[in-house]
Amino acid sequence: MDNAEQILVVILATTLALFLALSIVAVIKIIQILNHLKRISQKAEHITDRAEAVSEFLGKTAGPAAVGKLFVNVIEVVRQHKDDKRRKKQ
Repeated sequence: MDNAEQILVVILATTLALFLALSIVAVIKIIQILNHLKRISQKAEHITDRAEAVSEFLGKTAGPAAVGKLFVNVIEVVRQHKDDKRRKKQ
């Protein structure tokens, strides 16, 4: 082999080795990022499940709570009306 051919082979071998090493590092980093994204998506899914459970609970209790609030409002109006009558008599 010529001297120029040997230099070319060394340069190509070095470039290939660097490319292979960089590719391995890049693949490892991509796998780490994907695992991190997987954990984030699992947490987001867990949060949405909790939000759904809370909204279902609020939906079930909204009716009774509204009826209770209505009764409280009626009682307050009756008390105010009685107090107004007492004040007018005095």
